[in-house]
Amino acid sequence: MYGANVGQLGWLRKPATVNQAICGLCVDEHKADWRFVFYSLLQTRGDLTVQAQGAAQQNLNQELIRQFRIAIPALPEQRRIAGILSAYDELMENSQRRIRILESMARALYRDWFVHFRYPGHESVPRVDSPLGPIPQGWEVKKLGELTAYLNRGLSPSYDENGDSMVLNQKCIRDQRLNSEPARRQTKAIPPDKQVRFGDVLINSTGVGTLGRVAQVYQTLERCTVDTHVTIARPNKEADLDFFGCSLLGHQETFERLGVGATGQTELSRTAIANVELVEPPADIQRRFGELVRPMRSTAMVHIQKIQNLRQTRDLLLPRLLSGQVELKTN
Repeated sequence: MYGANVGQLGWLRKPATVNQAICGLCVDEHKADWRFVFYSLLQTRGDLTVQAQGAAQQNLNQELIRQFRIAIPALPEQRRIAGILSAYDELMENSQRRIRILESMARALYRDWFVHFRYPGHESVPRVDSPLGPIPQGWEVKKLGELTAYLNRGLSPSYDENGDSMVLNQKCIRDQRLNSEPARRQTKAIPPDKQVRFGDVLINSTGVGTLGRVAQVYQTLERCTVDTHVTIARPNKEADLDFFGCSLLGHQETFERLGVGATGQTELSRTAIANVELVEPPADIQRRFGELVRPMRSTAMVHIQKIQNLRQTRDLLLPRLLSGQVELKTN
């Protein structure tokens, strides 16, 4: 394992091969429970990754991993500990499956209504030509800048772990979801417009690999902003929040292509974002769409919060179980 992801862990749920950047570990089931080994490495990975070698690129080779030591209790105790911890992971995976289903339903409905134009009542509405091809009569092609009340990047934060506000960065935007766990505390005053609001769409705007990623803020975040590598796109009062969010999520590939600049210094400018053309349906169509997808997206957020709570609980319990602080009763 090498590079920025050195030390990251995961287990395979079905047969697969790995490339040269990943070290696969097969546990002798007569000596150890593979789940226990995984959780032990999860707890001690800081001690393991600190051994990574290399200046320009950290490398954690097989020999270093092979020589790494973990405490192993008797096999029955390993299984009891692994059973408790894996129960949390199973609950998290169940929530992940529900999230994927709900998000898939919302995306499918968006495509049906606003890409294929099969919205309720479409049969009686003729198509007319537009710069983006035929669209239903009464719909308009507009630039994204015309649909926003605010479009700008965040601030240059003054980081302080004791700061009274939070700043989101590009790591917080992944898989079209917002995860506040990688956010950092800071002390600089936040201008009102740069205060992240419910319904804002955040777009990664710097660098390679993460540029163009999109997520919509679908929870209330107090005293929260973004840094200068992220653009805030805030819908105007006429736009339905869910239509606006789903529309920009659907244009993520467009944003990814709009970055310009040298390798490692690619930038997605505010002007480029503002000039992206979208098809805007009438307000009543947007509203009806929002009424249908809002329960789906809100339920997905409930499951996202549930996963965060389960992970925090598991991570608090993990060292106590591995160290023997929590006594396990035997039947």
